[in-house]
Amino acid sequence: MGSGNGFFSTSEFSLEAKWLIDPKLLFVGPKIGEGAHAKVYEGKYKNKIVAIKIVNKGETPEEIAKREGRFAREVAMLSKVQHKNLVKFIGACKEPIMVIVTELLTGGTLRKYLLSTRPNGLDRRVAIGFALDIARAMECLHSHGIIHRDLKPENLLLTADHKSVKLADFGLAREESLTEMMTAETGTYRWMAPELYSTVTLRHGEKKHYNHKVDAYSYSIVLWELIQNKLPFEGMSNLQAAYAAAFKNLRPSADDLPEDLALIVTSCWNEDPNARPNFTQIIQMLLRYLSHNTPGPTAIPPRVLNTQNAVFSPDSPGTSTLIKERDESEETPKTPMENSPRGLFSCFYRCW
Repeated sequence: MGSGNGFFSTSEFSLEAKWLIDPKLLFVGPKIGEGAHAKVYEGKYKNKIVAIKIVNKGETPEEIAKREGRFAREVAMLSKVQHKNLVKFIGACKEPIMVIVTELLTGGTLRKYLLSTRPNGLDRRVAIGFALDIARAMECLHSHGIIHRDLKPENLLLTADHKSVKLADFGLAREESLTEMMTAETGTYRWMAPELYSTVTLRHGEKKHYNHKVDAYSYSIVLWELIQNKLPFEGMSNLQAAYAAAFKNLRPSADDLPEDLALIVTSCWNEDPNARPNFTQIIQMLLRYLSHNTPGPTAIPPRVLNTQNAVFSPDSPGTSTLIKERDESEETPKTPMENSPRGLFSCFYRCW
């Protein structure tokens, strides 16, 4: 499985030389997130501040094979597509350990951004601008035959000026040509398409058949949340929301949405996947809405965040989310790692 350049080279996966990270040029700074399968650090590569995701190898042969496979798929997806609304992939290496390097986004997640503005709503044009960013990122993925499978606010990252959104986390992404091999181990329940469920409790590794329209459903829930600035299926647990959507055909209320936006949202969460629009159509509908409508009320601006407030969470439930914001409450004590000088970096190659 290994190769002379320290990376995967198999019949199913290979990485161009331009994406190979030289570990000797990689410097690791403060740890800014940790999960069951990976740790994320702020770091430097060729004098550029970056996010460094280090994947735990695993203990058993089965764990090692699974994590190497997921790592290979994620890197393959990241290197395959580039778009202004996708987190920028810088490179990866497998030796001495599995590492993925991306740009470091300091604007926080869309989830935290929305929470910081509540109970106020977003300016309508800001919300639709974010929705267009997301739709364009998804259009790019689908044009390359990639299904994201975990579209949700936690995987949508804001730029430092809070003017743009980028899609992150390709840990669960798959090529659509492989859908018959896909399992039910997909995204987070609240945003997951109903066709990903069966009438019985899903078993680990159960095979499911679906296509790229699962992302359109997830997008509809994100779009509803952007417009309403409320948690979808509020008052329900994630599993309760998933059950209600799959078996009772329940959806968040669209009664208060403007007619044009209600049409987009409800068409995207249609029970029949084939009736859902593709992302090119979604973009056209959003642009048409913007051209015919004036801005809504302006929301109170959210707090401006910096890299001191950025916390990466590589293993949130059902995902490998790249970034979260830390609660800014002064009552939260800072750990020694959080108090570390931002300019202090250790040579990656010497650490491993």
